[in-house]
Amino acid sequence: MPRILGIDIPKEKKIGIALTYLYGVGRSMAGRILKEAQVSPDKRAKDLSEEEVLHITNTIQKGGYKVEGDLRRDISQNIKRLIDIGSWRGIRHKKGLPVRGQRTRTNARTRKGPRKAGMAVMKRTAEEPKKAPAAAKPKGGTV
Repeated sequence: MPRILGIDIPKEKKIGIALTYLYGVGRSMAGRILKEAQVSPDKRAKDLSEEEVLHITNTIQKGGYKVEGDLRRDISQNIKRLIDIGSWRGIRHKKGLPVRGQRTRTNARTRKGPRKAGMAVMKRTAEEPKKAPAAAKPKGGTV
């Protein structure tokens, strides 16, 4: 398996598709990277020479593309900035609710997580029938 920027890319796929396994690289960016590195996008990843892998890696690093750790760090810093300044989007991130205006009365389970169990009303089951009242005792002594 060829390693590019510390990520193992699948060897059986074409390199144009295999590069999309890098975080932040899609189909169009993979095409641009391969064009700059002068590598055919139809070549399988296992057929790449060490020199071609080196060209691809250098193109990504020197081409100013933000991928993997740098991109993840930028995104987390942007979210942290929103939280620190107390913007509406930052508050929504902090509370774990949808950020882009989606409804939350129903749906939004992906952001909110599973439903809370304590809110449902318990129903009586068939195994627990109502208890009959005890028989009345006669007043005033023994019979």
